Amino acid sequence: MFDSAKEVVLEGTVREFQWTNPHTWIQLVVTEQGQPVEYSIEADSPNILSRRGWSKASFAPGDRVRITVNPMKDGSKGGAFKSAVLANGKTL
Repeated sequence: MFDSAKEVVLEGTVREFQWTNPHTWIQLVVTEQGQPVEYSIEADSPNILSRRGWSKASFAPGDRVRITVNPMKDGSKGGAFKSAVLANGKTL
């Protein structure tokens, strides 16, 4: 489903962070060609992420972030989470 041979960097605004099992999701709005485009980014489970220091408050609606993903193989607007840099410079 994800192209693990490629990485794409997305810069945008968090619309929603879904702290759910079996995987968490980040809905990120990116501006492409002057238009807002929403990406669905899949990350690990809350259990795994909480052991890495994350919480359900790690991302909030309106947060500006830069997220690196493995993109979808079919070209749809989404990907598998690799890393993120928050507006305050913190890296997840």
